[in-house]
Amino acid sequence: MRTILTPAPLPDAALGELKAWLAITSDAEDALLATLLRSALDAFEGFTTRIALETEWEELLPARPLCWLRLTADPVQAITAVEAVASDGTRTPIPSDAYAVELAPDGSARLRLLRQGGAQRIALTLTAGMASEWAALPEAIHHGAIRLAAHLYRERDSEGGTATPPASVAALWRPWRRVRLA
Repeated sequence: MRTILTPAPLPDAALGELKAWLAITSDAEDALLATLLRSALDAFEGFTTRIALETEWEELLPARPLCWLRLTADPVQAITAVEAVASDGTRTPIPSDAYAVELAPDGSARLRLLRQGGAQRIALTLTAGMASEWAALPEAIHHGAIRLAAHLYRERDSEGGTATPPASVAALWRPWRRVRLA
């Protein structure tokens, strides 16, 4: 289970790019366009299993001693806190010598609890994302998000839709897509 603690800010430049793509000059629909851009970034995550903009997350994992547990957030930039969560919900920081963390070069991460104690679950606070800001995203990801948000804007009144991005967007994002075996 993963929860956003601090969402990544969406800069005015991103909104400006989308408005330029759609040839919109007024500010009347800025809130809608910002929502569509966030939806496009969420679609990127769903399509690739990777987080585009750095975000602070909390991830809950089962407390299984001596088992490597893979984090779902990807790519992980930093793990800032590890806490034991008891059955009543109370949290206690886990000392750093009671767990091991592996951050792989591809951005994936896993945690191994060396001593369980009374924990039922483990809560990790972490930062994950490919880029710290909109301008630092790879151009294909950046452009795909603009194209998808524009597509969603144009199709906002149509019946039904597809759960996958249009082919032009999928082609831009495919190099970052990770397929995992279940």
